[in-house]
Amino acid sequence: MSTVVGWLEQVLGATRLHLWLLQFAIACGMLAVGIWISRWMARGLDRLMQKFEVEEILRSFLRNVAYGILLVVVFIAALDFIGVPTTSLLAVVGAAGLAIGLALKDSLANTASGVMLIVLRPFHIGDIVQLAGQEGVVQSVHIFQTRLLTPDNREIILPNSQITSAPIVNYTGRGLRRIDVNVPLPFSEDLSELRSMLLGVAAGNAKVQKAPMPEVVVVSVSETIVTVQLQAWVSARDYNQVRSELLESALADFQRRGLRSAQPPREVHLHHHNAPALPLADEALKPALPRDTTS
Repeated sequence: MSTVVGWLEQVLGATRLHLWLLQFAIACGMLAVGIWISRWMARGLDRLMQKFEVEEILRSFLRNVAYGILLVVVFIAALDFIGVPTTSLLAVVGAAGLAIGLALKDSLANTASGVMLIVLRPFHIGDIVQLAGQEGVVQSVHIFQTRLLTPDNREIILPNSQITSAPIVNYTGRGLRRIDVNVPLPFSEDLSELRSMLLGVAAGNAKVQKAPMPEVVVVSVSETIVTVQLQAWVSARDYNQVRSELLESALADFQRRGLRSAQPPREVHLHHHNAPALPLADEALKPALPRDTTS
């Protein structure tokens, strides 16, 4: 009798082992198929986003996130099939995810900001911008950071969270940009002649736009100086070059016409020994004071 019981136990043990091996094999098959399906679904999501013209960087990020989530689901399903308790595993994964999220909160903030920049598109590659107080040409926009190139060939790498938390100035987003050239002159100069001269300077530059038309306006008036401003519209990418050309042309025209910029008034005082200080204009009206010969 004991022999029969022992034989049955061996058979049942071998059967359970075979069943466990069968379950393990099926779980491996589930895992392989699940990985293939995950890749197929991630590629399908990418094609769908391409159809809606989603930015390439955002497509890559969302595709990788979706693929990672699907892999986690497949792995947990395979473990559950072979009898591994997944409830505690999910709790551990959740706690680990929370800890990682707290440790990487700055990186997650940069990631969220990068997604916002890619979706909202406040600027594009090649735009001249001011981001977080830094000016330059946008070289690339990534999930975590954005790269700028300055006119003096310096590369600036900005975390995306700093960009979205500060004002964004896009100099090329509207296509045109206005150049303002201030010219201070004394009251003695003819304002109409100066206006004609500055408008001629703007008209002589081929890169100045005809519409909107250039204008010359008075921006400030003081006791001795009137300041006029030449306003000319140019392509945003030509701003620095055209501004320099307008200043050079205006300076050459000033010199040719003999015009001089206004000088700030100066008051000179002459100080005499044992005599109060008097302005130069008042001193000229006074008789010459005797020279003090005392030692």
